[in-house]
Amino acid sequence: MASIFDKISSQSGGVYKSANWYRNAVSSLSDTITARKLYNQGKINQRPSLGRLNLFFYDPKFKDTLPYYDTFPLVLPLEGFRGGFVGMNFHYLSPMIRFRVLQQLQGFATNQKFDSTTRLDVSYQRVGGIARIKPTIKKYLYSHVRSGFMRIDSQDAPTAVYLPVQQFKKRSASYVYGKSRG
Repeated sequence: MASIFDKISSQSGGVYKSANWYRNAVSSLSDTITARKLYNQGKINQRPSLGRLNLFFYDPKFKDTLPYYDTFPLVLPLEGFRGGFVGMNFHYLSPMIRFRVLQQLQGFATNQKFDSTTRLDVSYQRVGGIARIKPTIKKYLYSHVRSGFMRIDSQDAPTAVYLPVQQFKKRSASYVYGKSRG
């Protein structure tokens, strides 16, 4: 069975498209997309893939005190620490802003192929000061990860940022996007 990423890649002819094109392509499939279905179609690793987007199920340690949180984050890891890692959770941004941030981060690509060999050479030091990125920076503890990590290769990242699979608790996605804008 073809994955959601395969379907959209096939529609694009393997050619990078505009933000509107990806938004419309994902929208046309949105009634068939769920977090669990998407996760079951992916390449799963035991640790997050550095330099790539990752999807995974997460149960925050301090969820009782957090005003809201995402239990299926779309994260670009920035750096590790003992017992976890710091990463950018794209779900804290509206889909259009996610796409713009992804375009901005392409300047950190390890090559211009934008395929499975491409990684984003980012760290907290390199991107933590970018205003749009600040609200996405989160810490993740391995002991609270509830699944493996679904690796999203570079050619699928534009699709991934539009997928409606964020799972916010305590607040709506539109509320979170508003808070992230400042």
